Amino acid sequence: MTVTVLVPDDDGVAALSEVPLVQAVRYRWGDPVPPEAAKAEVLIPGRHPAGEELWRDLPNLKLVQLLTAGADDWVGKVPDGVLLSTCRGAHGGSMAEWVVAVLLSMYRRLDVFAAAQRASRWERMTSETLQGQHVLVVGAGDLGRQLRKRLESFEVRCTMVGMSARDGVHGVDELPELLPHHDVVVMMVPLTSRTRGMVDAAFLAAMRDGAVLVNAARGSVVATDALVAEVTTGRLRAALDVTDPEPLPADHPLWTAPGVVLTPHVGGAVHGVRRRSYAVAAAEIARYAGGELPDNLVHGEY
Repeated sequence: MTVTVLVPDDDGVAALSEVPLVQAVRYRWGDPVPPEAAKAEVLIPGRHPAGEELWRDLPNLKLVQLLTAGADDWVGKVPDGVLLSTCRGAHGGSMAEWVVAVLLSMYRRLDVFAAAQRASRWERMTSETLQGQHVLVVGAGDLGRQLRKRLESFEVRCTMVGMSARDGVHGVDELPELLPHHDVVVMMVPLTSRTRGMVDAAFLAAMRDGAVLVNAARGSVVATDALVAEVTTGRLRAALDVTDPEPLPADHPLWTAPGVVLTPHVGGAVHGVRRRSYAVAAAEIARYAGGELPDNLVHGEY
């Protein structure tokens, strides 16, 4: 029996064309759904959460397959009984690369050298190094594992933290004891009720002087006012790909705070990401079409 999958672009049609027992049907966001929607069991969304009118047009829907690793925009918004699967495994490499890039830039003071280049000044200085730093990675899923693999090649010592303790991974309840002993804290957790506001004033106060907070998760994981207070004094530094609010208003103090590197939610915005995302999505849909549950199913909030 063939499984009909609604896909938002031609890349999706191509990616699913070789998956057995699957028929990919192109749809366009905002346009009336094609006639095949009546029998579609799987939807790959092209944009953020659909409205009630789309769900009404998909009476046979069984699975929403995301192209993103995060599911916070979708949890609680799909109809009861419909499975939700993420694209875990597609974005870990690019997000890890962004973290390494901003840390190298901060430690080697590339901003200072870039300013000197623009002014045609040959100014030498001695910088810090990433080698030998102690990095606490909060989030021990695919993103965290990919980051650890890359950091260890720089002779960085990594400590992994997950929502619960397991072999080689500390639990979040141990964070108060772990934070004072690390030079960098990287947030790579999903946004859930447990992680929203996790990086609060107490969390930041526990970090050692001069430490770097890296947020590669969601802006709401960090209490923005508490972070502004710490970086404004210069006690902590930060590298942020996400903020709360987002986009960050032009007059927000984070833009000019010392020791802060900001990028506009582009950690995963690299060439080839669509291909990698569809490769994961195709594998998930192939499992479903073969009578198995997808590997990346969301249970509860994640």
